[in-house]
Amino acid sequence: MTRAFKLALLFSAAVSSLAAAEDAPQAATSPNAVVGASDVIIVTARRRQETAQQVPLAISVIRGDSIEATGNFNVVKLQQLAPTLQVYTSNPRNTSVNIRGLGVPFGLTSDGFEQGVGIYVDDVYNSRVAAATFDFLDVEQVEVLRGPQGTLYGKNTTAGAINITTNQPTFDFEGHAEITAGNLDYKQGKAAISGPLSDTIAVRLAVATTSRRGTLYNTRTQRYLNEQDNLGLRGTLLFKPSDDLSITLSGDYSKQDPYGFGTAFVRVGTTQRALSRQYDALVAAINAATPGRNYAVPSRNVYDRLTDIDATLQAGNKIGGASLKVKWNVGPGTLTSVSAWRFWDWKPQNDRDFTGLSIVSKSQNPSQQNQYSQEFRYNYEGPKVDAVIGLFGFKQRIDTQGVEQQGADASRWSLSGAQATDASILNGLTATNTQYLKSDSAALYGQVSYKLTDALTIQPSIRVNYDKKQGYYNRVVTTGAGTVISCTPAPAAGTTLAAQCGVYQPQSTSPSVSDWNFSYDFNVNYKFARDVLGYATYAKSFKTVGINQNGLPLTAANVPDLSASTVKPESVNHFEIGLKTQFWDRKATFNLTAFHTSIRDFQATVNGGQFGTVRGYLANAEKVVSQGIEADFKIRTSERFTAYANGAYTDAKYKKFTSAPCPPELSGGTLQAAGTTPDYSQAGVPGALSPRQCDISGQALPGVSKWAFSYGAEVNAPVTVLAKQGQIYLGVDGNYRSHWNSNASPSIYTDVKGYALTNFRAGFRGDGFDVFGWVRNAFDVNYIELLQVAPGNVGLIAGTPGDERTFGGTIKFSF
Repeated sequence: MTRAFKLALLFSAAVSSLAAAEDAPQAATSPNAVVGASDVIIVTARRRQETAQQVPLAISVIRGDSIEATGNFNVVKLQQLAPTLQVYTSNPRNTSVNIRGLGVPFGLTSDGFEQGVGIYVDDVYNSRVAAATFDFLDVEQVEVLRGPQGTLYGKNTTAGAINITTNQPTFDFEGHAEITAGNLDYKQGKAAISGPLSDTIAVRLAVATTSRRGTLYNTRTQRYLNEQDNLGLRGTLLFKPSDDLSITLSGDYSKQDPYGFGTAFVRVGTTQRALSRQYDALVAAINAATPGRNYAVPSRNVYDRLTDIDATLQAGNKIGGASLKVKWNVGPGTLTSVSAWRFWDWKPQNDRDFTGLSIVSKSQNPSQQNQYSQEFRYNYEGPKVDAVIGLFGFKQRIDTQGVEQQGADASRWSLSGAQATDASILNGLTATNTQYLKSDSAALYGQVSYKLTDALTIQPSIRVNYDKKQGYYNRVVTTGAGTVISCTPAPAAGTTLAAQCGVYQPQSTSPSVSDWNFSYDFNVNYKFARDVLGYATYAKSFKTVGINQNGLPLTAANVPDLSASTVKPESVNHFEIGLKTQFWDRKATFNLTAFHTSIRDFQATVNGGQFGTVRGYLANAEKVVSQGIEADFKIRTSERFTAYANGAYTDAKYKKFTSAPCPPELSGGTLQAAGTTPDYSQAGVPGALSPRQCDISGQALPGVSKWAFSYGAEVNAPVTVLAKQGQIYLGVDGNYRSHWNSNASPSIYTDVKGYALTNFRAGFRGDGFDVFGWVRNAFDVNYIELLQVAPGNVGLIAGTPGDERTFGGTIKFSF
């Protein structure tokens, strides 16, 4: 038994002995429900309505008014309120959403694997995490469920789920509008209106738009990049002919068209490449070859927020769809059908060398995705037994057309000797890839809650799942003159063709894989007293098979490694115990959770430093373990004061990963002899021999902070202003994350320092209005959101600095 579990058990016993057994009906507060929200938080985590404190699982609930008050307008920002949620993004497609360090493999990702954290909007599963980068649109609340959720949610999720519920049509006329303006030319507008069309039909329409100047200044193009430019629309029609039947038709469309996304120079770290072929020496050689050029990055301080990347940038992003939800009270329960179609159209252009040099002159992988899902679910609630049984079907098609091209400086950057001086060898070398993915999934799941006594409930759950994936990837490589090259048989060393094949290899793969999986969980929960609930859960879960869709890594013989076409499914064993308590006449809430999750054949995104696969590829780590403790506390002393504090300790490690790609400080040199014991003693020594693979067992998973905290408080007082009665209020919220590493194989060069952010707001609100000013990152803390390793093992590290201090004001009206 881990130390975390022992501590949680001792705390559970202590609180249980102090709990008072009262008989008043249960009410619940969410530890994350910031000031102004109702104390009774209703959730649908178990596919039925119940209060948050009654649910025997770890869940954070963030109300819509709390989201708006704290300025967390999408899932990326939501991590400031939910400590165990981590979201890291370089652009909408390359976004990682993790809970407790698990979920989507961190890094630039492939489409050929499943999300470990499911994102649901009104019961509809969103297959790609790009949906997380859009503005929340007319949201009622967000539930962040931690731990495996496959026995109650349509798509299997091994790490958790984000359940977003939007406001629904009403038969009473209502509406609200919100306008926000701030520095960096920040402008945001939101509006929604709802009301009846007849006695049985109601409609709701909502719109949101956000724009903001970019946070990095490109000295080459003389304009800011990494802008925000979002538009979202949602319409919902409710037909309710009787109390037993409701039919809801919803449609939504969101569009982003910012100038972005780019990075800035952060640092140079020496690799094992020859010193003359590392970043600073290469820049000097390029300048020497072109007298008067004198290239240098505009700043070596990333917090100057300057860059000079030269490639065309674009981040066109469209996402939307429609759903039909039918709820029908049949017999003793409720039958629910959810039919949905969703699309995603992604049109990017990127700078893949992260510099103002013409190394990679073009990089773009536009993608079109369509998904269809159908879910049938039957819920029964009885005096002793509650049950859910469901069927889920899912079909997806993804098409991608990619182009990557080398530029005029590529030979000097990537080649050595006389070849480095011949720009024509790599200039214009182009890799054009065509790919598609077909993914089909079907599942039968169910859960039963049986009340053995008024206090003791057991809850077994099962899921039977079938997945099939078919992929196609074809890369054609052409020279600057348009000649198609072939790298089979392997060209002679030292030739022009060998140099070209060393950068881009023609590849063609058609992987196909299918798999059946059976998973289950068992929960026991006991009500020690009226306001003290304890629970324990064991879950046996899985993440299904994956395929590599962005090109395969190269072997030591410089040919595509076909054995990497597919990756094994993950096998998950999860243990969790928790305690949910309220005390001080329910003015205070304290919840505690301890967890231990082990995953065999963990699907990790890794990066070998090669140009052709720099986006990363999937590989199986033998075993990963994530364990820790989470605590949530809220206190509401009166209507005048509310405060909360949440914390999490997460110890997430590669328990065993013996054949991982090496970090940059152990890469770039001539490979050590095959079959020898890897020598890690010369990290960062130019010219040293490089291990063929590295054993990173025991090292931390990327993207995970060991310590994370969030807090907030608000105080208010009644006043009358301009004959308007209301409240003046002052609020503060903040979060802290300890350091974390951004490389799949942790590197000394990609360690991101911990940081703490603090936000303030102050305003006046009353019946139907709210006017307030806000400051975010009030102390103008410098912090990094993401670090990336440039390809080619030259030692360049680029990154994205977090937002500087921002400030502005918001006006809200409702009627």
